[in-house]
Amino acid sequence: MKITLVKSLIGVLPKQKATALSLGLKRPGNSVEVAENAANLGKVAVISHLVKVEK
Repeated sequence: MKITLVKSLIGVLPKQKATALSLGLKRPGNSVEVAENAANLGKVAVISHLVKVEK
């Protein structure tokens, strides 16, 4: 599953920023490939308004 950060982390809640950083997303435009498991799907749900997900 490919996750791309499309919005900035400036002004988001600390929990949401920590979630993005735990996925390896630091700045808009960054993309990461992660396994599609329950843990990663939960992280994406927390920051769904900031990312674009491709399966």
